[in-house]
Amino acid sequence: MSVYVLALLIGVVAGLRAMIAPTAVSWAARLGWLPLQGTPLAFFGFAATPYIFTVLAVVELITDQLPETPSRKVPLQFGARIVLGALSGAAISGAHGGLAGGAIVGVLGAVLGAVGAIIGTLGGAKARGALARMFGRDAPAALIEDVVAIVVAVLLVVSLHGL
Repeated sequence: MSVYVLALLIGVVAGLRAMIAPTAVSWAARLGWLPLQGTPLAFFGFAATPYIFTVLAVVELITDQLPETPSRKVPLQFGARIVLGALSGAAISGAHGGLAGGAIVGVLGAVLGAVGAIIGTLGGAKARGALARMFGRDAPAALIEDVVAIVVAVLLVVSLHGL
């Protein structure tokens, strides 16, 4: 699969669950499946980074279930998803296309990650709303969205291992 498709898809994951995307990227970097050493995004592979992102992802999964959690479409939430999608997309595409040399590949990956985050944010909200109406409540819809984000992120990380 093209690194550009992977960058777009990791952005979609960020749109669904903001912290799942950088968590997946961080684990891929830490496991050596995403060569980021010597790049501006090398921090993804530092020893503590995947654990920090994992804790943040778990907190996000829990707080998403709370009724007082703001919509993903409010500026702060939406912006965070775009930034995290862009960083994750840049890491995926740039690592396999020369991010250390400032290649356009990393920039294109960032743009695709940001576009994916917009798609994931808006599409995820629409899909979750439809599922919530179908179930008559939000909790099952939120759990389905959690599972989709995690499964897609894991599949993306596993696919990086083969690149």
